[in-house]
Amino acid sequence: MTNFYKYIFLFLSIFYFNSGIAQVNKQKELEEKRQAILNEIKQINTLLFATQKEEKSVLTQVENLNSKISARQNLIRVTNQQANYLSREVNNNHAKINLLETELKDLKEDYASMVLKSYKSKSQHSRIMFLLSSENFLQAYKRLQYMKQYAKYRKLQGESIQKKSIVLEKLNQGLIEDKKKKQVLIDDNKLAKTKLSKELEDQSQLVSDLKKDENKFARQIQKKQKEATKIDEEIEKLIRDAIAAYNLKKSKEELTTTIAKKPSKTFVLTAEAKVLGADFTNNKGKLPWPVKNGVVVKRFGSTRHPQLPNVTIYCSGVEIATGNNSKARAVFNGEVMEIQKIKGANNAIYIQHGNYITVYQNMVNVLVKKGDRVTTKQNLGTIYTKSNSGKTILKFLIYKNATKMNPETWIYKMQSNI
Repeated sequence: MTNFYKYIFLFLSIFYFNSGIAQVNKQKELEEKRQAILNEIKQINTLLFATQKEEKSVLTQVENLNSKISARQNLIRVTNQQANYLSREVNNNHAKINLLETELKDLKEDYASMVLKSYKSKSQHSRIMFLLSSENFLQAYKRLQYMKQYAKYRKLQGESIQKKSIVLEKLNQGLIEDKKKKQVLIDDNKLAKTKLSKELEDQSQLVSDLKKDENKFARQIQKKQKEATKIDEEIEKLIRDAIAAYNLKKSKEELTTTIAKKPSKTFVLTAEAKVLGADFTNNKGKLPWPVKNGVVVKRFGSTRHPQLPNVTIYCSGVEIATGNNSKARAVFNGEVMEIQKIKGANNAIYIQHGNYITVYQNMVNVLVKKGDRVTTKQNLGTIYTKSNSGKTILKFLIYKNATKMNPETWIYKMQSNI
C-alpha cells in the first residue's frame, strides 16, 4: 500500500469517525423529536377529535384542525431532516467502503508478494542454512532477528487483512440497514403528506365558512381576548398585592421597616425562600408538565390568527388541552399563596416558589388551601371541562416576582416541537 493511500485513508478515517459520531447524535435527537411529535398528534386526536360534538363552533373546529396541521407539518419537516441525514450517512459509508476496498486490495497484493517471496526463499535456502552461512555470530543474530520480524510482519499483515475485512462487512451491513431506515422514513412521510392533504382540504372548507362571516368571528375572538385581558389584570393585581402583603408580614416578623419600604413588585426573601427560588431557577427547562398528559393549544405571547390576519391573539401563559377529569399538578415544591375565584375562569391556584409564582387557571374541586406546602407533581385539583365543546383546558402561567415569564422555556420539552 502506498504512503499516499495511507495518508488519505488516515485523514478520511478521522474525518468520517468524527462526522459519524455527530451524525449518530443528530439522528438520535431527530428521532426523539419525531416520536414526541407523533405522541403530540396522538394526543391531539384523543383530546380534540375523539368526541365530535355538533355544538362545536366553526372557530373551535378551525383551532383544533390548526393544531393538528401544525403538528403534522412539523412531523414532515423532522422526518425529511432524518432522511437527509441518513442520505449523508449512506454517502459517507459508500466513501469509507471504497477506501477500505482500495486499502484491502493493496494489503492483499503486498501479502501475496510477501508469501511468494518467502516461498521462493524457502525453496532455495533453508532457514538453518541461511543462519549457518553467516560470517560471524553477530551476523547470525541479526539474520535471526530479521526472520522473526519478517514472520511477525507477515502475521500482522494477515491480521490487518482480517480486521479490515470484518470492518468492511459491518459497513456494508450498516449501509443496507441505513437504506432500509431511509425507505421507512420516506414511506412514513408519504402517509403523513396524504393525511396532511386531507386535513388541509377540511381546513379549506372550514375557512370558507369562516370567511363568509369574517367580521362576526373576528368580534367573537376579540371578545374572548378582552375577557382574557381582564382576567390577566385580576391575576397581576392579586400578585402585586400578595407580594406587598408578604413583604409587610416579613417586616413585622423582623421588627424592622426596611422590608416594607421595598418595591411591592419584588419579593424580599428569607434565606430559605432564596434557596427555593434558586432551585426553581436551576430547574429551568426541566420542570414537569402541569398535567400528566396534554398538548399545548395556545402558546405564550402574541400571534396573528392564521385564518383572520387582521386579528391578533395574546396569551399570557400557555393553554394545555388534556383529558376529562384530569388533575393539575404542581410543577415544583412551594407554598399555596392564594386561591382566587375568577368570573368566567373558575378558580386560579397560585403557588409561590421563592420569588417565583406558578398559576393554574380554570380549576374546580380544588384539593389544596392557602398556606399549604405542596411538592412537585402533587395534585392540586380538577381542571374544568366545557360542556359545549368538550374541551378540558388548563391555563398555566409563570411569574418571576410580578413579571410574566414564558412557560415554554421552563417546562421540559414544551418547546421541542415548535
